[in-house]
Amino acid sequence: MQYSNIKQARFLWRPNRFIANIELGGQEEIAHVKNTGRCKELLVPGATIFVQKADSSSRRTQYDLIAVYKGSRLINMDSQAPNKVFAEFVRAGNLFENVTLIKPETRYKDSRADFYIEADGREIIVEVKGVTLEKDGVVLFPDAPTERGVRHLEGLCEAKAEGYDAYAVFIVQMKDVLYFTPNDETHKAFGDALRKAASEGVSVLAIDCDITESSILARDFVEVRL
Repeated sequence: MQYSNIKQARFLWRPNRFIANIELGGQEEIAHVKNTGRCKELLVPGATIFVQKADSSSRRTQYDLIAVYKGSRLINMDSQAPNKVFAEFVRAGNLFENVTLIKPETRYKDSRADFYIEADGREIIVEVKGVTLEKDGVVLFPDAPTERGVRHLEGLCEAKAEGYDAYAVFIVQMKDVLYFTPNDETHKAFGDALRKAASEGVSVLAIDCDITESSILARDFVEVRL
């Protein structure tokens, strides 16, 4: 996945979860934060960030915050990216063979699954989560309580029981990490739901990404520790 019109800036502060005040070219600007998570360990005053200039001049914010340096580690924090890079990963044949259908945002019972995929005669339901939280090389999800995430996992269990193949895929929006694990300290109910899903046959995968200031590409599988 490629971005255009990328500019380097400096993060100043975040008045709310949607907006960041930034310094760009010596001027203070406002950027849209494309991630409603807390991201407190990423968005610290003075952090080097990369923003994308919007195509539309009618927008309130002319920039979208795409990536940030945490020390020497570049992390993509665009919450719309994981589904896109996962679809690219599947289309490239990196997960399933003989894929005949990739359908995003598919209605399944009372909710929408991120993907419905047909491959090798299999019917597959996939939920994708983006991971931006890293501590000492370990990546964790979620960074804030997510009852919605718990419901998604419960839906995957139902799908598995009904004969679908079911996958929970965590797109790690950075490179060079040790392993992925659920963030029980922040939301143990999600960790419990993930472990239950795995015990009931849901495949739990984590995939890291090559990151530049203007691109993100799903690359390698990461060890999952539940």
